[in-house]
Amino acid sequence: MHKFKSFMKMALAEAKKAAQRDEVPVGAVIVNKNGIIVAKAGNRTKELTDPTAHAEILSIREACQKQKSERLVGHDIYVTLQPCQMCLNAIINARIARLYYGASDTSNVAGDHYDISGGKSQIGLPLEIYPNISEDESKKLMKKFFNERRRKNANLYSQ
Repeated sequence: MHKFKSFMKMALAEAKKAAQRDEVPVGAVIVNKNGIIVAKAGNRTKELTDPTAHAEILSIREACQKQKSERLVGHDIYVTLQPCQMCLNAIINARIARLYYGASDTSNVAGDHYDISGGKSQIGLPLEIYPNISEDESKKLMKKFFNERRRKNANLYSQ
């Protein structure tokens, strides 16, 4: 379990950097089959004005470029928040072997075929899913970010 938490700790660091940029604090780390980190990223949708610039997508792009392949067979991805449908599809299309995620977000995933909250893929592809790795830290980070955002918005409207 220590190995998983150390990679998730790095994903949490990326999520914190995203929060400092006023992005939703999600971080992702991709690890190859030798246990070496090949890519990491945090959300950059606002910064890049790109709705697809989620941490998972950015880290997959970086890893694919480094590996000189559109497939990441045998790689693992660690994400601080349960992936949305777009990111889950990218993870599957990249042929990543294992998904480890922190906080669950069932409102972010589309339909029963994409319900990964139970820790297993129901879509017939060989993706191993491990939920709730460093879940508390991931939840705290999200809660803090959105509480601060609400506080800022309330101050704007009260002036």
